[in-house]
Amino acid sequence: MKKKITGLTLCAMLFALCVSAEAQQPAKVPRIGYLNAVSPATGSDRIEALRQGLRELGYVEGKNIVIELRYAEGKLERLPVLAAELVRLKVDVIVTSGPLPTRVTKQATTVIPIVMAQDADPVGNGFVASLARPGGNITGLSAQRPELSGKQLELLKETVPKLSRVAVFGTSTQPGNAQSLKVMELAAGAFRVKLQYLDMLVPTDIESAFRAAGKGQADAVLMMVPSSVGGSHRKEIVELAIKNRLPVTYPQSQFVEAGGLMSYGVSIVDLNRRAATYVDKILKGAKPADLPVEQPTKFEFVINLKTAKQIGLTIPTNVLARADRVIR
Repeated sequence: MKKKITGLTLCAMLFALCVSAEAQQPAKVPRIGYLNAVSPATGSDRIEALRQGLRELGYVEGKNIVIELRYAEGKLERLPVLAAELVRLKVDVIVTSGPLPTRVTKQATTVIPIVMAQDADPVGNGFVASLARPGGNITGLSAQRPELSGKQLELLKETVPKLSRVAVFGTSTQPGNAQSLKVMELAAGAFRVKLQYLDMLVPTDIESAFRAAGKGQADAVLMMVPSSVGGSHRKEIVELAIKNRLPVTYPQSQFVEAGGLMSYGVSIVDLNRRAATYVDKILKGAKPADLPVEQPTKFEFVINLKTAKQIGLTIPTNVLARADRVIR
């Protein structure tokens, strides 16, 4: 005898089928956009740091997260196009590595959350209303520490005791450049060191800056140039420094790893790793406007003894003892 299927039973069966089909559908995998002005090789340490941070938070690339990588390869005019691509892909959040990628991404979207992996002056750049209350679709990490330039000059003076003239390579269009220079000028007065400021706006200024430093009889160079200008030309910069037998202090350890003499500054790798915590919070529902911009907490002093030997410089024992890492 056949059972009669009532309307109520039919509804229950259909509901069960719908629930079953819904349960079988794969969950939406979050997509993270990543925009960098340099090449994949030059910026490899930064993306790997971000990936490490994500792994520590339980994200597995290709399984429960997808990262859309975009590199301008040093061709800054490509940045707006790459930012627009990420917006068209409707990624859930965009991580920007540096102020230029942040600026073009800000122009490309006011809706998609943007996480700055590092920025010299987020407020001055107009990216956030304040560090405590960003107020828009942008948050992340600040690399702003203008007092570092004075510390860099102090370490250079200790490394080269007879130091009297220092060429400063800076980029006047870079936010925070003027403030860092003021701090350095105060330190220079205390150390009785004369500064020769040389503006390096584009990579083609690199060679002429070294020539000008030579003509100015500089005993050493202090580099304050951002990665957007010098990042893709590290090898050229360190080779010119060695050729001119000039001790150079760099803001980032990547220059020392490429053959530079020494560096002291904010750990950019650490900032990129910490950017993952912002990505995680945003994916879990937090709004960028409510996430305060954090300051750097990790700094590193790195020395390359091989380069010191090449330029005929003996690093004092007390300076070596203060290094976080020594390349031999």
